[in-house]
Amino acid sequence: MSVTEVATTQTVTPQQTQPSIEKIGGTSMSDYAAVRDNIVLKPARNGELYQRVFVVSAYGGVTDKLLEHKKSGQPGIYALFAGSVEDQSWRLALENLRDELFIINAGLFPEPALLAEANNFIAERLDSASKCLDDLQSLCLHGHFALEGHLATVREMLASIGEAHSAWNTARLLQRDGVNARFVDLTGWQCEEHVSLDERIQRAFEGLDLSRELPIVTGYAHSEQGLMTTFDRGYSEMTFSRVAVLTEAREAVIHKEFHLSSADPRLVGEDNAVPIGRTNYDVADQLANLGMEAIHPRAAKGLRQQNIALRVKNTFEPEHAGTLITGDYVSQSPCVEIIAGCKGVYAIEVFDQDMAGAIGRYDSEILAIIRRFRGHVVSKDINANTITHYVATNLKTVKRIRRELEQQFADAEIDQQKVAVVSAIGSDMKVAGMLARTVAALAEQEVSVLAMHQSMRQVDMQFVIREEDYDRAVQALHGCLVEVHDHGEAICLAS
Repeated sequence: MSVTEVATTQTVTPQQTQPSIEKIGGTSMSDYAAVRDNIVLKPARNGELYQRVFVVSAYGGVTDKLLEHKKSGQPGIYALFAGSVEDQSWRLALENLRDELFIINAGLFPEPALLAEANNFIAERLDSASKCLDDLQSLCLHGHFALEGHLATVREMLASIGEAHSAWNTARLLQRDGVNARFVDLTGWQCEEHVSLDERIQRAFEGLDLSRELPIVTGYAHSEQGLMTTFDRGYSEMTFSRVAVLTEAREAVIHKEFHLSSADPRLVGEDNAVPIGRTNYDVADQLANLGMEAIHPRAAKGLRQQNIALRVKNTFEPEHAGTLITGDYVSQSPCVEIIAGCKGVYAIEVFDQDMAGAIGRYDSEILAIIRRFRGHVVSKDINANTITHYVATNLKTVKRIRRELEQQFADAEIDQQKVAVVSAIGSDMKVAGMLARTVAALAEQEVSVLAMHQSMRQVDMQFVIREEDYDRAVQALHGCLVEVHDHGEAICLAS
């Protein structure tokens, strides 16, 4: 009997103890030995092997192959299929992915019988997806059917394959290694009924006995609303969050290949970067706005509302307590906790003499155009007759946005410029003179500040700079705001 059959036929008794809900990132998932030894079995030495649930991402790089590369935009199966109803390049991409997934399986399952079982599982998913795409492509060659109306469903279907693959493999490997793991499939694969996200999770958890079973849950969950419509690549974080909320988790944990540190160690040096240790959900929101993968703001909202703490741990340093994120934490003394930022930002400036006195209307119409092209606004400037939005997107999208703006505001002067944004962020940054010291540190490194923002809440300072100055800006801010303090093991040790 296969793992899938065990998971669907076994009847167990519910239990009431609050579990720990833990998410494992894609890079960590690619190292099964580390996941087993540093995450799953590590707490077992303290008698806590069970009473936990693991929500897993696809193996590193697999979702990029299924959809498109998250950073470079290189097309995967979805993007190739969406690009042309008559193009067949998606078929080759799918077969290449099949080969890659079989190679992953071969590295995990030295036992021929288990390897055949693993290959059969993922092959069935790929074959079914290929048939769906074939049928849809044939249908859309008829003039009455438009491909665009089905692409959201295609994207959801393809995304689900990666998490199903990694979750099934992990459950089967842990069973082989003596853990009573259970594959929990939230993908709704070939399901006939569309239900809400919460109901899908509740149905899947009916009968689970967390006191003696270790659920390995797919990071993708199918719902009638469609997770990717709202969260796109942040869908696994939303699944993780809802599982934590619905099970009334005692703690939510994210395992990554790095610490949530004071800056990128690759820029400031591993000896200079230090784990944050403690912070709050407000800081997590600021990081998410900059594109840093702490947790999606909507996913964090559910945890915050239910007063569930989030811990971010480094898979490869299991003894370290990591960084604990709560709703009420404020640093004992004002300080900067992290220097973060993003490249690939475009400043889109709209100047119109008629804007004075009508800022609200202009801003609303500009934002509507940016949203239509799915541009992410990192920040914006407004004065009497000018609005500048700093949008994290690619040049192709910026050009489309600009064309729409030029049509909408025929008399306006519209300009664009590629920039970067770097921020100093902390739960309490009410320190007199901090802004002056920061600007001075940037000036010493000959970093020109194009624009800056500091809100009255004083949880972050943003500096808009030239993209080529980004690395030096991060180093300068980290040097003057973090490295001047001897933080030791963490800025504030987590409990």
